[in-house]
Amino acid sequence: MSLKPIANFLYEVGMLNRTPRSGFQFLGSGEQSVAEHSLRTAYISYVLGMLDGTVDVGRMMKMALLHDFGEARVSDLNHVHQKYAERRQLEAVKEVAATLPFGNDIVASCTEQEEKKTPEAILVKDADTLEWIISLKEQVDIGNERATTWIEYARKKLKTEIARKLVEEILNTDSNEWWGGQAGGEWWGR
Repeated sequence: MSLKPIANFLYEVGMLNRTPRSGFQFLGSGEQSVAEHSLRTAYISYVLGMLDGTVDVGRMMKMALLHDFGEARVSDLNHVHQKYAERRQLEAVKEVAATLPFGNDIVASCTEQEEKKTPEAILVKDADTLEWIISLKEQVDIGNERATTWIEYARKKLKTEIARKLVEEILNTDSNEWWGGQAGGEWWGR
């Protein structure tokens, strides 16, 4: 077995570090790579899966990690772009996967996530949406009020009760609170 296709796959994964999420261009502030988005989506998937307690959390994390892998080839197409351009992300994934000994596993994971029929895939989609909402909330917290409208649109896309409950807490929490960075926080008192 040649390891060359695997080396190429790992280099291609690196493209996600340099592929920007295009929604921020329309928002007017902020930036994020597809890799950054995918990593936080995987963490959120872990959280949702653990809170749900009935799903395969490992499968969810794999779906989340791979859910935007095809964007290394097709780029990130936000909702405006998708109105005019055909999104062929799964086709790109299949092309890469055909070169890999574990390619069928990647295709199966990406297909499951795209179809959104299993409880795991539905939760991963909610994790994907929650990641976007968290990114938008971070923009609100530094002064971009335009992001507030976008949050309301994104909230309507959440499918699971646990995601709808979690988004309320996310929106009621200052994005600086975790480290005490908000005015009056523990850090400021030292």
